[in-house]
Amino acid sequence: MHSMISEPGGLEKDTLRITPLGGLGDIGRNMTTFELNGKLVIVDCGVLFPDEDQPGVDLILPALHLIEDRLEDVEALLVTHGHEDHIGAIPFLLQRRPDIPIYASRLTLALIKGKLSEHRLSQSNFHPVVEGDRIQIGGFDVEFLSVNHSIPDALAICLRTAAGSVLHTGDFKMDQLPLDERLTDLRGFARIGEEGLDLFMCDSTNAETPGFTPQERTIEPALERVFSQAKQKLIVACFASHVHRVQQVLDVAVKHGRKGVYVGRSMQRNMAIARELGYLHVDDSALIDLKDVDDYTDDQLVFISTGSQGEPLSALSRIANLEHPIIEAGEGDVVLLASSLIPGNENSVYRVINRLMRNGATVVHKGNAQVHVSGHASEGELLYCYNILKPKNALPVHGEARHLIANAKLAIATGVPKERALVAEDGSVIDLKDGVARIVGQLDAEYIFVDGQSVGDIGDDELSERKILGEDGFITVVAAVNLRRKLVVSEPHINARGFVADESVFDEIRQTLGDSLAAALQDGTTDTYELQQILRRTIGQWVSKQYRRRPMILPVVIAT
Repeated sequence: MHSMISEPGGLEKDTLRITPLGGLGDIGRNMTTFELNGKLVIVDCGVLFPDEDQPGVDLILPALHLIEDRLEDVEALLVTHGHEDHIGAIPFLLQRRPDIPIYASRLTLALIKGKLSEHRLSQSNFHPVVEGDRIQIGGFDVEFLSVNHSIPDALAICLRTAAGSVLHTGDFKMDQLPLDERLTDLRGFARIGEEGLDLFMCDSTNAETPGFTPQERTIEPALERVFSQAKQKLIVACFASHVHRVQQVLDVAVKHGRKGVYVGRSMQRNMAIARELGYLHVDDSALIDLKDVDDYTDDQLVFISTGSQGEPLSALSRIANLEHPIIEAGEGDVVLLASSLIPGNENSVYRVINRLMRNGATVVHKGNAQVHVSGHASEGELLYCYNILKPKNALPVHGEARHLIANAKLAIATGVPKERALVAEDGSVIDLKDGVARIVGQLDAEYIFVDGQSVGDIGDDELSERKILGEDGFITVVAAVNLRRKLVVSEPHINARGFVADESVFDEIRQTLGDSLAAALQDGTTDTYELQQILRRTIGQWVSKQYRRRPMILPVVIAT
C-alpha cells in the first residue's frame, strides 16, 4: 500500500487519471474519479458506516474535498447500484453542485431520489439507463452491462477513452439461476476482452473466499424450515434494499398463510419503490400495515424488519431492547437474521442476538443456518472473469487491504504482470496511458465525518476526546484561591462522571490537591491557568497510579 503523501505531476493529454476517493481499504464510501483532458467522470458516491471507536459519528463520506475545486469539470456521476455504500453520499455531493448529471438504472435512480428527499433536495439531473446502453459523455464512451448483486438493476460500467479502456464491475457475482433471471453479462465481458481491455477494476469483497458464491435460491429450504417451525411471532431482518430476499420471504409467507408487515421506514420506502417499478411482486392481500397487526394473531404474520447489522436505532434493536411501541419478541418467538455480517458490525449484531435470546426468542442467523448468501463474487468467479477479459492491468476495488491483496494475487495468477496488478488505497493517483497503468502519486483521502447537521467539523482529536469520555470518564476539580493572600480558600471540590460510583474515593487526594495549590501560591504563582495545570497533573498522576485510567480532567481555579 502507498501511504506516503506525494502530489502527482501534471496530467498529459489523452492520459486517463483514476483516483479512488473511497472504497479501497474499507467496505464502504465507494467513489472513484476518472479524469481525461480536464474533464471528470465519477463512478459511485457512497457512505461508510462508523464503527465503535468513532462515537457520535453518523456517516463517513468519501474524500469529497479532493474535487471541491473541480466540481464544474464533472461531466457525470455514473452509479453502479442502489446500496448505501454506493449512493449514500450523493446528497452531500449535490449540495456542492446540484446539477451534476446522474446516470443509473431505474431502481437505482428511484432510491437516489428518495435519499435526496430525505435531505430536502429536489430531483436532480437524472438519466435512466439499461444494460446494453452505450452513450458518449465528453471524451468518455460509456457502456453499461448487467451484473448480479443482492439488489436488482446493478450495472458494470465500461469506459472507453483515448487513453484506453476500463471495466468497473461495481459489486457483482455470477448467480447462474438469479431470482430475476438477469444474468451477469459474461458475453459482454468476453466481447470487451476480445477488444482488448486495458484496466480491470474488480470487486474484491470475497476474493479470499474459495469456490463460487452460492445461488440465492439455495437459502429457500432454510426459509421453509424456519417458517414451518415458527408457531408464534416471526421476525425476519434483512437489508432494506435486498428486494430479492424480501421477495423470497413474502413468497414463503404466502405458502404458510402469513401476511407480511414491513417494519422500519427505509424498508417501507424501498419496498414501495421496488413494487411500484415492478421489481417486487406481491398481492395487496399478502401485506398489512403495522398499525393493523392487532387484528391478527402472531402466527398469521411475518414482520420484515430493518436492523440486521445491529444499528442502534433500527427497528430490530428497538425490539431487542424492549423499546418498540408495537412489537415484542419473547418466549416462543423466532427472529431470523437473513443477512451476512459487514466487517466492523460483529459486536453490534451479537449484542442484538444476545438481547433477543435473553428475552426468550429463538434467533436463526448465518452462523447456525444457511439463511443468507453473499452478493459478491468469490475466488472462482473472479478467476473466471480475469481469464475471460485478459486485462493488461488490474486495480482491485471495494474491500479492505486483505481483500485487495487477495484479488491482485488472482490477477497475477491469470497472467497480469505483477507490476501491473496495482494494490492501491484511497487517494492513490493512477495514470493509464498506452496500455500501462501506474501509481503516480498519493493524496490525503481523509475521512469526512457527518455528525448530525455537522459535516467535516469532527476530526481525530474530537473523536479521541469522545472515546476518553466514553471509556475513562470525566472528572472536574474546582478550587477557590485568594491570590493576594496566597491562600487556598476552600478544599478542592471533585465531581466525576463515568469514572466511579462512590466519590468518597477522592477523599485521600483532596488534601494533596490543596497542598499542591498552597505550595504553588507560596512560591509566587498567580496565574490561574498554571494553577489549573497543577490540579490536572496532580489528580491525573493519582488516577493513573491508583486505577490505571486516563479520564478527561477539567480543572477550574476561581480567584477571589
